[in-house]
Amino acid sequence: MSVVVPRLLRENASKTPERAEWLRRLPEVVGNLAERWGLALGNPFDSDDVSTAWVAPATRIGGGAVVIKIGMPHMEAAQEIAGLRFWDGDPLVRLLDADDSLGAMLLERCVPGTSLRERPHDEQDRIIAGLLRRMWARRPTTGFFRPLAYMIDAWSAESRAQSARWIDAALVERGLHVMTELARPTPGDVLLGTDIHAGNVLRAEREPWLVIDPKPFVGDPAYDATQHLINCAERVIADPRRTIGDFAELLEVDAERVRAWLFARAAAEARDTWSKEGLRLARALQM
Repeated sequence: MSVVVPRLLRENASKTPERAEWLRRLPEVVGNLAERWGLALGNPFDSDDVSTAWVAPATRIGGGAVVIKIGMPHMEAAQEIAGLRFWDGDPLVRLLDADDSLGAMLLERCVPGTSLRERPHDEQDRIIAGLLRRMWARRPTTGFFRPLAYMIDAWSAESRAQSARWIDAALVERGLHVMTELARPTPGDVLLGTDIHAGNVLRAEREPWLVIDPKPFVGDPAYDATQHLINCAERVIADPRRTIGDFAELLEVDAERVRAWLFARAAAEARDTWSKEGLRLARALQM
């Protein structure tokens, strides 16, 4: 069958042979899953937030609004299905069916599905903090989920591979060191969402707001503040102490650890473009 592939997803899928093969097989996979799950498919979602999976609204034959999601090979999202099963709809979208071998998910559809980004910043902070605290409350009882250090080690290796493009090596090295230290396991570690920001929180019917796209790792809860704050970079740069402090208070985590994580990610996380402008947030948070 013919499948429309959003531009950002197509670009990301061209970066490795494994992803290119995933993209080549995507039409066949979509067709087979639509038949297996009895779906009438809509056009895929196409936005800056949809860059590592093919995601489309669908209707089950006989009724029922759902979403089909097929994840591109992607280290950070490798345990997304397991995370959805673990949290079991509290406070995330429910996993209705899955094919683990294909990274394919049939999900509860959020209706109306509008993004939390449309709400004022203070409301975003309150809602995201409440959702994260609920996610952290459910503790995994085994070592099944990967530690946060696994992701940090992968990011660090990727950043070092880009060292010829660093424009402030001392800043990057400091960020890499801080990330490694903060990622060490502690008794207070929880199962993190790691990618929870206003674009991944949608208005729904079952609850006022539900989380989508978790990327679970076990680690420091202060880390989970960073993705939202990175998406609010201008607000953080304008008033770092107050912005970080207020959000940390809502989360009931240590503000200094949030600041340190945010600095480290801004300074040292691998990126397509290393520039002075891109390091503005890190410099505003220098230790």
